[in-house]
Amino acid sequence: MSVFGTLIVLAFLALAHLTNAERVLGAYVFQRHGDRTAKSWPPTNLTNLGYNQEYMTGTFFHDRYISSNSSFQIDGISTEKVNLKQVTASAPQDDVIENSGEGFLQGLYPPIGSAAAETLRNGSTIDSPMNGYQLIPMSDVQSGSGSEDNSWLQSTSSCNKAELSSDNYYSSSSYEDLLSSTKSLYQSLSPLINGTFNSTELSYENAYTIWDLIHVALIHNSTSTFPSSDLLTDQTVQELLVLANEHEYNLAYNSSDTIRAVAGMTLAGEVLAALNETITSGGKSKLNIQFGAYAPFLSYFGLAGLTSVNANFTGVPDYASSMAWELVTNDTSTGIPSTSDISVRFLFHNGSAIDGSEQLQAYPLFGQSTLELPWAQFVDKSNEFSITSQEQWCSSCGNTTGICSSTSDNTGSGSSSGSSGSSTGSGMSLGVAGVIGAMVTLGVLVGLFVLSMLIFGLRFVPKSALARAKRGSDASITPIVKENAA
Repeated sequence: MSVFGTLIVLAFLALAHLTNAERVLGAYVFQRHGDRTAKSWPPTNLTNLGYNQEYMTGTFFHDRYISSNSSFQIDGISTEKVNLKQVTASAPQDDVIENSGEGFLQGLYPPIGSAAAETLRNGSTIDSPMNGYQLIPMSDVQSGSGSEDNSWLQSTSSCNKAELSSDNYYSSSSYEDLLSSTKSLYQSLSPLINGTFNSTELSYENAYTIWDLIHVALIHNSTSTFPSSDLLTDQTVQELLVLANEHEYNLAYNSSDTIRAVAGMTLAGEVLAALNETITSGGKSKLNIQFGAYAPFLSYFGLAGLTSVNANFTGVPDYASSMAWELVTNDTSTGIPSTSDISVRFLFHNGSAIDGSEQLQAYPLFGQSTLELPWAQFVDKSNEFSITSQEQWCSSCGNTTGICSSTSDNTGSGSSSGSSGSSTGSGMSLGVAGVIGAMVTLGVLVGLFVLSMLIFGLRFVPKSALARAKRGSDASITPIVKENAA
């Protein structure tokens, strides 16, 4: 083939590549906190290892979504200086989780040095602290506060029905069987952890907190303070991990009682709302990051049918694990295309990106065979279980107090016709109540006015009579209401 012919072929190949080029329109990331101290010894704290894990994972997502060199760069996102209209971050009130978020965000948008300097009117230059450190605020999410200081998975859900559902696991036959069959295993650990757990606490009932203590010790404690003896062989460690996973997954999800997975339901609603905002805003909102604990992972895995894709989805994800939902399109025009041209891709990475040996891997959602789901289908499938409003959360959880007091009526139905904060205790909307109140007030004033006329002998005088009276009198002003001469 001639050189000219080769150039034509290469040109067509390049054109084909551009025509089929994928654009990432936006993304939602749910990020687990980094390595921490043990739950058995609150308050828990983020370790230096955990802080580093989060920083490196944030750097990974910078390279994927922010860097101009990335084939997965979010369309139109600011590459150097963060645009706070494009990026949203949130976390529950929890020291471990919030500090993890700070570390992640430092990696996502690193300091920009002299580019952050500011020149004042008088000509002086103000350098930004910490070499142009970029501040990205985090808003609060309602669920998950204080989760890393609590050992029970549902401890911070505040959802009455979810807590009752999880409690039901402790009376199930599968739980009773494991409680009995593993008794000797947990009792054998007494010489190692009797300073934290007494003999009555050494059972499958505390499977996760026992595993958590041992897991933290194997990472941080020296062999002199926590010896790896015959009591803690590799086989025993693996068995304890499997039991802890079994315990927590059954507290987080149950196919016949899905309210147990309220954490995943709430997360699904937040993902829907954020991705929809990316579309409806014309792409102004581009990247959402939420930081949290492992409960939403396990709950969402069950709800989205991921456990049938890979059995590993029934296990507690490692520190600094990531879930991501990407809005993608093959439409080559600029801006946000029609929703019929938009799809959603789900990705997961177990553990931090600190070693760089693994990348995010895509998995099919909802039992589908494809990795990319059309937007409309993603919405429909997600809406089968997602919680998208406070009113829906209160109704689903059966909560009628606290934040749900404004959405529960006097009959105890647990819901109202308005959204949270827009209804009265009787279920009447605030707008209707205001109109009725104004009408009642007006009626009272009219009644008082009429009563005063009767008491003082006042009467209305027609406008024509006033005019005649004015012409026949030297008075400059004729009162609208005057005394009855009789």
